Amino acid sequence: MTETIINLETVNPIDFFGVNNNKLDLLKKKFPLLKILSRGTQLKLSGAPEQIAEATEKINLLVSYIERNGPLSENYFDQILGGDDAETIDHFQERNPNEVLVFGPNGKSVRARTANQKRLVQEAEKNDILFAIGPAGTGKTYTAVALAVRALKNKQVKKIILTRPAVEAGESLGFLPGDLKEKIDPYLRPLYDALDDMIPADKLGYYMTTRTIEIAPLAYMRGRTLDNAFIILDEAQNATDLQLKMFLTRIGANAKAIITGDMTQVDLPRNQTSGLQTAVRILQNIPGISHIELDEEDVVRHRLVKAIIKAYHKEHEQGQERRDQKEFTKSHR
Repeated sequence: MTETIINLETVNPIDFFGVNNNKLDLLKKKFPLLKILSRGTQLKLSGAPEQIAEATEKINLLVSYIERNGPLSENYFDQILGGDDAETIDHFQERNPNEVLVFGPNGKSVRARTANQKRLVQEAEKNDILFAIGPAGTGKTYTAVALAVRALKNKQVKKIILTRPAVEAGESLGFLPGDLKEKIDPYLRPLYDALDDMIPADKLGYYMTTRTIEIAPLAYMRGRTLDNAFIILDEAQNATDLQLKMFLTRIGANAKAIITGDMTQVDLPRNQTSGLQTAVRILQNIPGISHIELDEEDVVRHRLVKAIIKAYHKEHEQGQERRDQKEFTKSHR
């Protein structure tokens, strides 16, 4: 008689045990000679070594599936337990591999939904620095946050750092009410919203308190070295050349960075140029740094957002043609 303890910390216990432990009962029926006890996020198995080994293999397979694809129905749970042949096991192991990036508190799956979002995931996995450029609603920030949460969950990094310039059109932090945190939080709200979709509120609160997840304005990055971290710079089109250089030179050992931005929504004063455009241009041929463009076909918000982006793009092109024609006429007088 031997004992072993299996930790289920990477999945929601309800997803594994089922409502009223109905899935746990299926596991006990599959292995009647074992004594199986659940304690929080742990399973304690007692019995013959060969029985424990077989049960452990099945449990690991179930956990792997839930991590990749979310909650299992009782039918699927039972099928995995009863699948003794390699073909059945392979079927469940390879079902939708790597499509799901992370699961939210309510079992909502977060995944790359468009071709360019999938490219974003692939490029982020292959490179330590990635520039993701595209219009509003293309999921660039949301996908980046999902990759960061996945990396933290898989213990690939020790912390997540989310930052963006505190710059908005026609507004000044000094004129907003409240203390510094209250002034800054509205600018960082989109990052909080993404995290709320992916991490339970109590765990997110714990991560924020322990600074495992940090959300701060870009100016707060100065002088730091960011090791063992997944770092996201959002709204990078509103960073100046010096700010973006400062951010990129903060990246330390075992760190990944995704820089997102939309070059059609630069809110810097007229006398300042966006550092994002400069960075993409001068860093494009450096190994380990990648660049991906998203467009209106990647928009995953309301159907009208895609039409709005196209309309503004058309107006911009026509306006540029008019300016070019005006300059040409002026130069040939």
